[in-house]
Amino acid sequence: MGSSMANERAAPRLYLVTPPVSDPGAIADDLAATLNAADIAAVLLRLQDGDEPALLARIQALRILIQSNGAALLLDGHAQLVARAEADGAHLTGTDALAAAVPLLKPARIAGCGGLATRHDAMVAGESGVDYVMFGEPDRAGHRPGFEAIIERVAWWSEVLTIPSVAYAESLPEAEELVQSGADFVAIGHALWGDANAVAAAAKRLTAMEPVR
Repeated sequence: MGSSMANERAAPRLYLVTPPVSDPGAIADDLAATLNAADIAAVLLRLQDGDEPALLARIQALRILIQSNGAALLLDGHAQLVARAEADGAHLTGTDALAAAVPLLKPARIAGCGGLATRHDAMVAGESGVDYVMFGEPDRAGHRPGFEAIIERVAWWSEVLTIPSVAYAESLPEAEELVQSGADFVAIGHALWGDANAVAAAAKRLTAMEPVR
């Protein structure tokens, strides 16, 4: 994956979301096993709070592992660290954060956006140079929209825009439904991708599914 997650509605791919990381070693084995077992488009690295040297050290501890397996390394926020960390881009929450980050990231790096509560927010993100939008991810309190609402939003987006969508799944059956609704990428958290064999099987099934468009 280069500087953009755009595709021509190719087979859907998986996007891993880490838990908030303070000790990279705590997830390194699971992450390596999953990256080796399945075709992974990107890893969203979420970081526990810390000063910049600590954050950069955590990123560097996982960067080669992620990028050497062909996945894009995206930081959850921290757009100002992307270039120094040699990451591939950042994922921003909300259109204000996206607008502030785009000048730091574009055109060389990926800018993704989630936290899009309304169709209007999604359209604003789409008009701001975003490389992908994310639907259905839990907020900081662990709450997410109802699954039917996520399906509706993904289907609407796939009908009106060609910018890729990433849809967050809490189970592998959800992943399949989201792909059938038009998602280009399916995001899964550590509770799922910690089982590398299950992820490999899911990736194989998703890859075999016909793209919606």
